[in-house]
Amino acid sequence: MSLTPVSATERTTAVVIGTGLSGLAVASELRRHGIAAIIVSGLDVAGSGVNSGAALSTNTAALPRCDSADAASLQERNEILRHLRNYASSHQLDVRNTTRAIQLNAVDHGLADDLGGTSRRQWAVHTADGVLLADHIVVTRCGQSQLRRMVAELGITVGHNLAAAMRSIGIYLVGVGDLITPTPKEVLRQAKVVGQAISARVNPGSVQAALTGSFAAIPAPA
Repeated sequence: MSLTPVSATERTTAVVIGTGLSGLAVASELRRHGIAAIIVSGLDVAGSGVNSGAALSTNTAALPRCDSADAASLQERNEILRHLRNYASSHQLDVRNTTRAIQLNAVDHGLADDLGGTSRRQWAVHTADGVLLADHIVVTRCGQSQLRRMVAELGITVGHNLAAAMRSIGIYLVGVGDLITPTPKEVLRQAKVVGQAISARVNPGSVQAALTGSFAAIPAPA
């Protein structure tokens, strides 16, 4: 599949990869912080490379749940997902269920990040409908081993803390695990942390306000 010409380009602050519970949870949290985001259904293996930047590709479509959730956990998960879908609809989140990413392309502008002092990357998310340019990427439902390979391709030293290594290049993880899928409560916690982290980078002055916020869209589990 050929990549879409750069002329068909949209600009947004964040792209969330995954329209399931994890993707909708972090998208709702970003919306609460006033962060513009586009949510796509997943990331396919790329069929061809790109000419500039570092190309990253993985497959989030064929990653099954590896844990055996009991009936109560499934009911809780389904209830939370229902609330998230209602929130996405009522708040007009830009959820593109039929749009899949073909490839991620790191675009290094060589600009210093205000908080970290490191070179700031922008991300080009190639889809069949166009290219989405974003400063932040949130990946859901993807194995850690795949993500480690992705980061290594960029020349980033991962070490033991995969999430920290990916945050340093503007990629955040929610609901990601190799052997056990995080519980719904853990997914919501991760979504809140990621929402705060991205908000802190977009609006540094609002860091304190973000740290005292709460996830408004989800009722407390019984």
